[in-house]
Amino acid sequence: MDAGGTRPDRNLAGEAASLGFVLAVFVVALPGLWRSAGVPMEEGFMLVFPELVAEGRLPHVDFLHLYGPGSLWVLAGLYRLFGATIEVERAVGATQILVAALSVWAIARCRGRVLAAAAGATTAFVLLPLGLVALAWVGGLAAALLALACWSWADRAPGAGGPAASTGPTWLRIAADAIGGVAAAVAVLYRPDLVLAVGAGLLLWVLQVDSARRRVILGAAAVTSLLWLVHLWTVGFPDALQGMVIEPVVELRDGRALPVPPSWGNVDAFLQRAGTLGRSPWPLSPFGEAAQIHLWFWLVPLSALVGVAGAWVLRRRDPGSWGARVLLPFAVTAALLLPQALQRPDVTHLSWVSAATFPAALLGLPELLRRLVPGWSTRTTRIAAIGTLSLVFLLVIPSFPLRGWLEAVRDTATGDSDGHPVVRGDRSFPYGSARDAAAAQEVVDALDRLGSPGERLVVAPAELSRTVYSDAWLYSLFDELEPGTRYIEMDPGIADAPDSGLVDEVANADWVVLSRVWADWDEPNASRERGSTAPDEELARSFCEVLDNGRFVLLGRCGGPAGRPGGAGATN
Repeated sequence: MDAGGTRPDRNLAGEAASLGFVLAVFVVALPGLWRSAGVPMEEGFMLVFPELVAEGRLPHVDFLHLYGPGSLWVLAGLYRLFGATIEVERAVGATQILVAALSVWAIARCRGRVLAAAAGATTAFVLLPLGLVALAWVGGLAAALLALACWSWADRAPGAGGPAASTGPTWLRIAADAIGGVAAAVAVLYRPDLVLAVGAGLLLWVLQVDSARRRVILGAAAVTSLLWLVHLWTVGFPDALQGMVIEPVVELRDGRALPVPPSWGNVDAFLQRAGTLGRSPWPLSPFGEAAQIHLWFWLVPLSALVGVAGAWVLRRRDPGSWGARVLLPFAVTAALLLPQALQRPDVTHLSWVSAATFPAALLGLPELLRRLVPGWSTRTTRIAAIGTLSLVFLLVIPSFPLRGWLEAVRDTATGDSDGHPVVRGDRSFPYGSARDAAAAQEVVDALDRLGSPGERLVVAPAELSRTVYSDAWLYSLFDELEPGTRYIEMDPGIADAPDSGLVDEVANADWVVLSRVWADWDEPNASRERGSTAPDEELARSFCEVLDNGRFVLLGRCGGPAGRPGGAGATN
């Protein structure tokens, strides 16, 4: 362990054991997650959007996209090289989680290898149960943490006490600072709403380094940020503003917001409520799953506060130490992620923020305990911090990070999976229900026989007046068909708005697949309200039923190749 928390232990075996623990937490869950059921809309659009970008389509213009271009550019390049398959997408998703966990380990290394192992493992442990979807938030978070890790490495102190000084060849330290600057800018390219957290971490770093390092960090970040000009030039500033600010911040909120704080007796988020049906309660916890989400909501700001307070105490006690210089920027960055948890406090958003605030609290709590209980040794305070976080996972919120991780490990060991593949050619998607997967396969086979390249396909929920969710993954199986709507991601208040243009898109479509899987969608927000009925009326007027198996409906234009001239219109 580092003396006083400032001297890196050079023992290679110890370093390997610390890093190996983080890798073990990741690796034992990876095969199980690799085979797990996909997330129908979110994983679906991360398969479809980058492929559209590779074809020259523009986010915010040709299709609804609520985030920055970074994740789309990266995936588009990889899809060009290796194919637009779920295997490539999940490899990127797994890499994002691994980079986030290893970056936290590198940041936490300033507090000793034991805390570093616990902190890095916590990040992996919290993110893994969400699956290996290559979502923009996880990629942006990983880039932000990587920036802090690079600067921390360049700032590594060679001895206890006194001002921190960098070790290693000068060119490596410069490279680390430059990579950190690039990563900070990339984080914002992935998720523009990370700008406050990333900007604060960047500012705290450059204020404590010399002018030479400051120029490298800021220069690398500034040059990388010029990529925004490419995005704004190609899509246009008005469309970029609409897609990244107006739609996600203004138009989306009423239809996706959840109660703050979450309900104590009911799981508010539909997908999580459906996922917990029939599960036996965790035997060691006195709290039901809804109560656990409620408590988790309060643990997020508490952990952020503990992280910042502990970092501040360390900065006051030992301002020149490596730990003091590293911990405060990390804790402040983690704390400024809180708006992500507040906007929709479900398990996913709470996990996205906890992946940083929990490790920050783990590093900050020993400093607070050291101040509150002066007689405790450094070893005792660190054991107490690890023990406290372990009890939180075991007793307070076990149904989510812990249970999800254990289920992934079990699936790794047994070869089982909750994913049921729907296949077309060399592309597939693992659906979460055997019944629904069989129904979807029937529709896929029918459309495969009847569809022709260049025809337009619209995938939607059963009622277009309530665009609560979509099976966007279906587009990825039919790459030769044109998406017939810009609303590949379907959200209430946007796709079903009277002025959305969805009715015109339906009127120009050749095929429509409707999903009844989401017919029972119910959340305490505006998604309960119906929007425009014009698209449903257009379906009834112009489309005829080709196949209806109770879960999915395939519709073709009446009078078309599969339509029945004069036949009854579609019914939802």
